[in-house]
Amino acid sequence: MAKKRNPFKDYDITTQAIHTGTDYDEGTGAVRRPLHMANSYKLPDDLSQVNYSSTDLLMYARNGNPNQHWLEEKVAALYHADDAIVLASGVAALHALFWTLLKTGDRVVYPKVSYMAVYRLFHELFNQKFGVETVMVDMTDLEAVKKAITPNTKLVHIETPDNPTVGLSDIAKIAKIAHENGAVLSVDNTFASPLNQRPLELGADFVVDALTKFINGHGDAQGGAILSNDLETMDRIRYEAQVNVGSIISPFNAWQIFRGSVTFPLRMERINQSTLQIAQWLEQREHVTFVSYPGLKSHPQHELAKQQMKGFGGVISFGLQADDKTIEQFCAHLKMVTFAVSLGHDESLIFPQPSYDERIHLYPPQFQKGFIRFSVGLEDPQDIIQDLDQAFHAIGL
Repeated sequence: MAKKRNPFKDYDITTQAIHTGTDYDEGTGAVRRPLHMANSYKLPDDLSQVNYSSTDLLMYARNGNPNQHWLEEKVAALYHADDAIVLASGVAALHALFWTLLKTGDRVVYPKVSYMAVYRLFHELFNQKFGVETVMVDMTDLEAVKKAITPNTKLVHIETPDNPTVGLSDIAKIAKIAHENGAVLSVDNTFASPLNQRPLELGADFVVDALTKFINGHGDAQGGAILSNDLETMDRIRYEAQVNVGSIISPFNAWQIFRGSVTFPLRMERINQSTLQIAQWLEQREHVTFVSYPGLKSHPQHELAKQQMKGFGGVISFGLQADDKTIEQFCAHLKMVTFAVSLGHDESLIFPQPSYDERIHLYPPQFQKGFIRFSVGLEDPQDIIQDLDQAFHAIGL
């Protein structure tokens, strides 16, 4: 596919979120893109030039659908990227990228702190099934990153801020290390979002974003995106992982995320402001043992956050002077904040990470007694604080 068009590239991100990928519907004149639920499309009369594994021609839903293509234009614009591929989920996007870039005998370096699906893909599946060498490293230690890279290292993968400890990695410095050693860098940017951080501009080769989260923002659709300026490799991803593995996004989910993305910058600005306010409040609580949020001066990578981020995102992790069961009770006592997995919704979501989690030993020491991951939503921040406060009192803290 060619470089994505962006006639609004010189405008603010709020304007791009509204106008990129949109147009009048030719059939009706409607000012909103229609939902096309077809799984098959009329073929040209001359089939001699048709490539049935291509994504350039609308022919079958697995090869692409109009709603997917329009969403790809919008997401590419938000990231200032030449190309975007939108797939069925954030994990589908991660798998598609890794599946395409790696082969037997290659080495990948990835973080000790990472999303569970990344841990499963590398710690268990890619090495056991395909003979890919997978090595975990503390991405905050640049010397450790350098030592982990060998001549057969093809990929360095990071997520920043990371899930679930909200730690940071230095994108520009790790990109330089990767490139000096012939590897490429991929960055999971889901926690930051393109409003707060654009890794391609800091030297990353590929970016993954779970559109399910902040860009959709309504907790009602799944999708994931891969962003890059490497058009040749992006077409390989389409061929290998979309068409021939089948991780395509449904037209309905693409349509929903397209709708949600229009208000994404405004929602994210509000979430940035509210999350910092709530993190500062939590830091003053007597029985809160630590608060991890890049916007706080106490965060160990606060200076890095100021360098590579515009805003600090919507996720806080914090510890309590309480055992796992009491922490669960705290979450259950919340009246407005929703006790559920995921993040980036319009509603605030909270989820405990217990001390018996199989990966807890990989996290920084203060996290190893268990902690809480809190995704701040669009509610009034004072209402959120009051809800947290009453739940603290309910468990005697």
